[in-house]
Amino acid sequence: MTTQGIDDHPGSTSEFSNPVVRWIDCRLPIFTFLRHELHDYPAPRNLNYLWNFGSLAGIVLLIMIATGIALAMNYTPTVNGAFNSVEHIMRDVNYGWLIRYLHTTGASMFFAAVYIHIFRGLYYGSYKAPRELLWIMGVAILLLMMATAFFGYTLPWGQMSFWGATVITNLFSAIPLVGDGIVTWLLGGFGVGNATLNRFYALHYLLPFVIVAVVLLHLVALHRFGSNNPDGIEAKNPEDTLAFHPYYTVKDLLGLAVFLLVFGWFVFYEPGALLNPDNSIPANPGVTPPEIVPEWYLLPYYAILKSVPNKLLGVAAMAGSILVLFVVPWLDPSPVRSARFRPVFRVFFWILVVDCVLLVFAGGNPPQGMWLVLSRLGAAYYFLHFLVVLPLVGRFERPRPLPVSIKQPVLATAGGSIAVRDINGGA
Repeated sequence: MTTQGIDDHPGSTSEFSNPVVRWIDCRLPIFTFLRHELHDYPAPRNLNYLWNFGSLAGIVLLIMIATGIALAMNYTPTVNGAFNSVEHIMRDVNYGWLIRYLHTTGASMFFAAVYIHIFRGLYYGSYKAPRELLWIMGVAILLLMMATAFFGYTLPWGQMSFWGATVITNLFSAIPLVGDGIVTWLLGGFGVGNATLNRFYALHYLLPFVIVAVVLLHLVALHRFGSNNPDGIEAKNPEDTLAFHPYYTVKDLLGLAVFLLVFGWFVFYEPGALLNPDNSIPANPGVTPPEIVPEWYLLPYYAILKSVPNKLLGVAAMAGSILVLFVVPWLDPSPVRSARFRPVFRVFFWILVVDCVLLVFAGGNPPQGMWLVLSRLGAAYYFLHFLVVLPLVGRFERPRPLPVSIKQPVLATAGGSIAVRDINGGA
C-alpha cells in the first residue's frame, strides 16, 4: 500500500524550488498570493512616475507606525507629564530626537504623497467606473489621516496642542441639539484636560491600524480592475501590460530613493520647518497664541472654515469640502477619463490646483483684510469646481480622439503612428 505525500497533491504548487517554501505554500498559499500580486501582476505599460506616490504613501505609513510605537513607549499622556516626556524623548532617549523627527516629518511627507496621489487621480480620471469604490476608500483614508493627525497634534501639549484641541472640539458645539453632547464626549468632561489627552492618545494610537485595514481593502479594489493609466483606457491585450516586477519595482525604487532624499533633508537639516514654533512652549490655558493654526496639510480646510462668518455654516462648509470628494465619480459625466484628451477640463484642473495652494496660504494667515477676501474666493471656487464646473464641462466638452490601445502611443514614440477612436469606441 502506498501513501501519496501532501506535497504531491494535485492542488499543490510546484513553482517554488525551495522545499520549505513549497511545503508552507501548499498549506497556506501566501507565497503564491505575493508572487501574483507583486511579481506577475499585469500593470499598464504606460504608467509614469506619478503612479509611485501610492506605494510611497504606504512606505511612509509603515515608518509612521514604527516610529509611533517607539514614541509611545516613552510618552506620558497626562497634562503634567506630556510636554516633559516629549523633552525626555528628545534629550535622553537614545536616538529619540531622530525617532521623533522621523515621525513629525513623516506626517507631512505622508500628506504630501497622498495629496499628489489624489490630484493624479483627479487629472487622469481614476475615480470613474468601474473604480468608484476604489476612489471612495481613498477619500476615507484621507479622512482617517486628518483625524489621526489632529489627535497627534495635541499630544506634545504645547501651546498649539492645547488651543488647537480647544478650538477644534468646540466646533462641534455648532451642531444643533447634539453639539454640546459631542463636545463633552470628546473632551471627557467640560474642559480640555487629562481625560481629553488620554482619549486623543488612545485614538491616535488606534487609527493608524484602521488606516492599514482600509489600505488593504483599497489594494483589493485596485487589483480587481487593475490600475488606471495616463491614457485612461483599459488594457485589451497582453501587449498593453507589463509584469509589475521587475519593470515597476525598479521604477518605484528610483522614486523611493528621490523621495527619501527629500525626507532625509527635512529630518536632518530642517526638522522644525514643518512644525509650529509655538508648540515648543508648554501649554498655558491663560495665554492665547496670536493665531491658532493647524499644520500646513490641514490649512485649506481651516481657510474654508474661517471664510464663513457663521459658525454652523463654516463647520458645514469645512465638512462639505471633504464630503464632496466622495461623490466626484457621479459629478463628472464625461465618458473620457484622462485630462490628456480633455483640453477644457485640463485648464480647470490646474485652476483647482492653484486654488488649493491659495487656500493653504490663506489658512495660515489671520482672517482679515486681503487674506479673508482670498480665502472666500478660494472656498467659493473650490465648491464651484466640483458642483458646477465638473458637471458642465463633462457634459458639453468635446474631447480629443482616444488611442485604440495602450501600446500604440508608447510604441509611437519610436517612430510609429497612433491609431485613434472616438469616445464611442469606433476606430
